[in-house]
Amino acid sequence: MGSTDKLQEYKGKRDFSKTPEPSGGKGSGGKPIFVIQQHDASSMHYDFRLEHDGVLLSWAVPKGPSTNPKDKRLAVRTEDHPLDYARFEGRIPEKEYGGGVVIVWDAGTYENISEKDDKPIDMDAAITKGHIRVKLDGSKLSGGYSLIHTKMRGDEKNWLLIKEDDDGADARRNPTSTEPNSIISGKTIKEMGEAVPPAEEE
Repeated sequence: MGSTDKLQEYKGKRDFSKTPEPSGGKGSGGKPIFVIQQHDASSMHYDFRLEHDGVLLSWAVPKGPSTNPKDKRLAVRTEDHPLDYARFEGRIPEKEYGGGVVIVWDAGTYENISEKDDKPIDMDAAITKGHIRVKLDGSKLSGGYSLIHTKMRGDEKNWLLIKEDDDGADARRNPTSTEPNSIISGKTIKEMGEAVPPAEEE
């Protein structure tokens, strides 16, 4: 399945004549990227995205990522997003899907370190297994993170995002609170909302 087909759900939920969100994009050809976007929608959350096979695999994390290995953060799988979304910041019209203000809270490259029976497996196999392990190299977050599918009946989209106990772990840090600024614009989510006020027709 090509990236265009993978974006069918994403595009079907949006009117690109009204929303500034991107509709496509291509990878750099280098290491795959990750991005974490803070999104002030109907409720505040963070979107955790991993580049894979021409799109950004996406999970909504209500409490945001943690650097404490003891924290198990709910991560709800959402539709794949286009690669250009990795640099998207601004305001989505309230009447459009998702609505609200977005900033790029963190981004960088990642390495897939998923395994099965102590042997490396590719991302598709890790998704099927329900246990994705990645090593992040970002501006704010680094080291290993696991995404574990809870596989509970009726909650097929629910995963858990857990920091691995390595050099990037720090139970004393609370980066979503202490480092609230975008790594692109330098703005906080509140400052971005003030910089891009709602349009008159909203």
